[in-house]
Amino acid sequence: MKGVNKGQAVAEAAVITAEYDTDYQVGQDNVKLLGLDVHNPVFGISAGLILLFIIGTLLFPAGAKEALSGAKGWSIENFDWLFMVGGNLFVVFCLALIVLPVGKIRLGGVNAKTEFSTISWFSMLFAAGMGIGLMFWSVAEPVAYYTDWYGTPLNAPAGTPEGAAMALGATMFHWGLHPWAIYAVVGLSLAFFAYNKGLPLTVRSAFYPLLGRGTWGPIGHLIDILAVLATIFGLATSLGFGAQQAAGGLNYLFGIANDLSTQVAVIIVVTGIALFSVARGMDGGVKLLSNINMIIAAGLIGLIIVIGPTLKIFGNMGTILVSYAENIIPLSNWVGREDGTWYHGWTVFYWAWWVSWSPFVGMFIARVSRGRTVREFVIAVLLVPTAVTLIWMAVMGGTAIEQATNGVGQLANGISDVSLAMFHMFENLPLTSLLSAVGIVLVLVFFITSSDSGSLVIDSITAGGKTDAPMPQRMFWASLVGIIAGTLLVGGGSEALGALQSGAVATGLPFTMVLILMCLSLYMGLKSEVHLHK
Repeated sequence: MKGVNKGQAVAEAAVITAEYDTDYQVGQDNVKLLGLDVHNPVFGISAGLILLFIIGTLLFPAGAKEALSGAKGWSIENFDWLFMVGGNLFVVFCLALIVLPVGKIRLGGVNAKTEFSTISWFSMLFAAGMGIGLMFWSVAEPVAYYTDWYGTPLNAPAGTPEGAAMALGATMFHWGLHPWAIYAVVGLSLAFFAYNKGLPLTVRSAFYPLLGRGTWGPIGHLIDILAVLATIFGLATSLGFGAQQAAGGLNYLFGIANDLSTQVAVIIVVTGIALFSVARGMDGGVKLLSNINMIIAAGLIGLIIVIGPTLKIFGNMGTILVSYAENIIPLSNWVGREDGTWYHGWTVFYWAWWVSWSPFVGMFIARVSRGRTVREFVIAVLLVPTAVTLIWMAVMGGTAIEQATNGVGQLANGISDVSLAMFHMFENLPLTSLLSAVGIVLVLVFFITSSDSGSLVIDSITAGGKTDAPMPQRMFWASLVGIIAGTLLVGGGSEALGALQSGAVATGLPFTMVLILMCLSLYMGLKSEVHLHK
């Protein structure tokens, strides 16, 4: 270190941390209730609002869907500019952190050590981030664009080589730098203020430089409550729709009836394994399942490369990279768009959805990132997943486009059922049964990792930032996600789940503004500590 020795740096860091700790101690507002250790009032208000929503949706599923769909549509139509500006800002901000001096700051202090190996760390953040979505949309989305299912990106001509390249590039745009930048902003903010400043590992802590003591007041409560609602609604939506998708796959492959009982059975199995994982904790549960996830996913991709259109797949990697680079600015623009139907229905919706998921994914990434430097964190959370997504998209999306272009199989006719698109692609490859079986297993394991990691996040927020809350408390939230998904599926079907999804997306509007302020607050915090990490 230049100019500052390690002992002095540690001492100065302790003084800075003490300034934050004098205002708030982790768990000081918690109450003991039936063996639980919960934050007052975040736990009570969040639980009450969730219960109220479930009852209202079950009593009036169509009305709830109409009202919340209206709120979602209003947000997307009137604030598309805010979502796009925010998404672009987050990418630029994260790229700047890589090259600025603050990039050398280590999460947890100059002597902090990492808790997980790099492979396990990456596996966990990728599994929590978007692994399950890529299983379905990496096939369905580019084919939908290529066949003009719901508009085409930048009005590219459907069914042409130019349309195929644009379809792959636009899909990559939705799953590349922008969503991971959203996650990186939240994850880095929470990790920095928790590990370097000694604040609770909860969303409100990221606003201490802006709010001061007000962080622990009503505004802070509101931020955490919004985070809980967005997380649990997003998880329950994914689990409910995922159960329908998994049941559709089981029906397509094995003739198992795709009815309510099968869908509920899938939810019960996923929730049961998630409970087991949560009970085992981070090392024995989430980390183990995430590592298994990545091994299976790598095996699936490798197998498709070998038995699929190998040369075309490698060529598609270049096609996607070029199309993504050429179109990232036009696709990021919000002024004078002529592809309004596609732009609002896909891009703006995606940005709202990623933002609504950011408290969950960001906090989980923060949980597993102690000891990493800011530069290492951003590279791993932003650039590495984007590179992996590019490979995944070239294999899955590229193979699907190849089949659609050559008139092979059902994908040549476009997308009729998103949940079956991946299986439609597999049926035109060798080893169809093996690929499909591995695909179903991977889908279920991705659901499980999302459920258990999400439960740990909700538990931390509603426990006032504690990461060692009682096991029954962690299991309560894991169970509740499954109960919400199952109850709405049984009581209201797709309309109830659609209402839940619309509610989750609608939270993306206020949270976009929260994230923009979070960037400012994070930079203020990082600047206060940069001199300690020379």
